Amino acid sequence: MKCKDVIRELEKLSPREYAMEWDNVGLLVGKEESEVKKILLALDPTLEVIQKAVEVKADMLITHHPLLFSPIKSITPKNAIGQKLFLLMEHGISCYAMHTNFDVLGGMADLAGNKLGLNRQEPLEETAVLDGNSVGIGKVGELPEEVSIKVLAEKIKDIFSLDKVMVYGNVEQKVKRVAISPGSGKSMIKEARKKAAEVLITGDIGHHEGIDAVEMNVAVIDATHYGLEKMFMNFLEEYLKRVCSEVEILSSNQKAPVHFL
Repeated sequence: MKCKDVIRELEKLSPREYAMEWDNVGLLVGKEESEVKKILLALDPTLEVIQKAVEVKADMLITHHPLLFSPIKSITPKNAIGQKLFLLMEHGISCYAMHTNFDVLGGMADLAGNKLGLNRQEPLEETAVLDGNSVGIGKVGELPEEVSIKVLAEKIKDIFSLDKVMVYGNVEQKVKRVAISPGSGKSMIKEARKKAAEVLITGDIGHHEGIDAVEMNVAVIDATHYGLEKMFMNFLEEYLKRVCSEVEILSSNQKAPVHFL
C-alpha cells in the first residue's frame, strides 16, 4: 500500500481542510509514493517514539500532534527537531499528523463525551458546518444525572485510567451540564461559560486560568493534556486495521510525559 493510499483513508476520517488555520497537519515528512507495510501510531512525535519507529522498521509514523509547528531556520543533528528529521529521512519513514482536523470531525471530544455518557451533545466552539450540522472543538452536554464534582472527578479517573486530576472549584458542587475539551483548554473557558456549562474538563490549566474560571462560575477538572488524548492511539489503531488491512499497525503505547509524585 502506498503512503498516499493511507493518507486517503486518514482524510476520509479527518479532512485536512477542517484543521484550524494556525495548525500544521498532513504529510510533514516523506513521499506520497513510498510503500507502506508497517505503521506506528503515537500521540507525540518524540525522539523516543521516532527511535522506536526505526527499531520496529516502520515505514510511516502517524501522530496527533505535529512534528513541525513553527518555522525552523536550520536542520542539524544538534537541535531536537533536526535530530528527529534526520532519523526519519535517513530511515525512509514518512510522518503524518492529524491534529485539529481530527478534533473537529468525530475526534477527541466526541470520544470523550461518549465515554462520559453525555446526552444532547453539541460543539463547544463551532468551527464549521458539515451537511447542515455544526462541528467544532470540544463538546458540551448533560450527564445522565446530577453529581458532585468530586464524584465526576473520580469517574473521569476511572474512565480515562488516570491516577490523579486537578480541580478548581468547590468539589461538593452539584453539576449536570458539562463541557469537555481534550488537550489544552485554556481558551475554552469563555466558550464553556457561553454554553452554560457548570464544569469544564480539559488540560493545561494554569493557576490564573483556574481562578478566573471559578470566578466565572465554571469549575474546572484538569485531567492533563495527555490524559484526555491518549485514546487517539487505540481509536486510530482500530480504524486503520479496518481500512488498511494489508498494513501492519502498531501502537507506540506512549506513556504520560508528566508524573505526580
